[in-house]
Amino acid sequence: MVSATQARETAVDPHRALRWWLYSLCLLIFIMVLVGGATRLTDSGLSITEWKPLLGIIPPLSDADWQDAFTKYQQIPEYHMVNKGMSLEAFKFIYWWEWSHRFLGRAIGFAFLIPFLIFWAKGMIPRAFMPRLIVMFVLGGLQGVLGWYMVKSGLVDRVDVSQYR
Repeated sequence: MVSATQARETAVDPHRALRWWLYSLCLLIFIMVLVGGATRLTDSGLSITEWKPLLGIIPPLSDADWQDAFTKYQQIPEYHMVNKGMSLEAFKFIYWWEWSHRFLGRAIGFAFLIPFLIFWAKGMIPRAFMPRLIVMFVLGGLQGVLGWYMVKSGLVDRVDVSQYR
């Protein structure tokens, strides 16, 4: 015979999947902070001069693509004031940090949205939790927009982003 305590211990936790999903998101956000810090410390944040939320997920694949990205970077003040004469190989190093940072931001967005929609469709998200999760998603998206707004401040007349934006 199974006691009530044993039954509780062996019962399936209905929120286990939600918990693991949210823990995974926390881990991704922690990694994002680390990659963002590395991007900042390597002065890589202005290496991608355009904001393409969808197509920007594809990095330069050919030599011509790399040259095009490098040519765009050579048009901003940071190149002229700090990195004049930078080689394409050195540019690739800073580009990959910034691309990884942006890619991770997109990945976090999808890692939130896809499971959220699945859990919602299956009725697994407690009603009281829905507004909080929606606010979290909106704030995450706004963080990306704010990031681009900050980067944009460094593309004209500055060699870094403006802390006053």
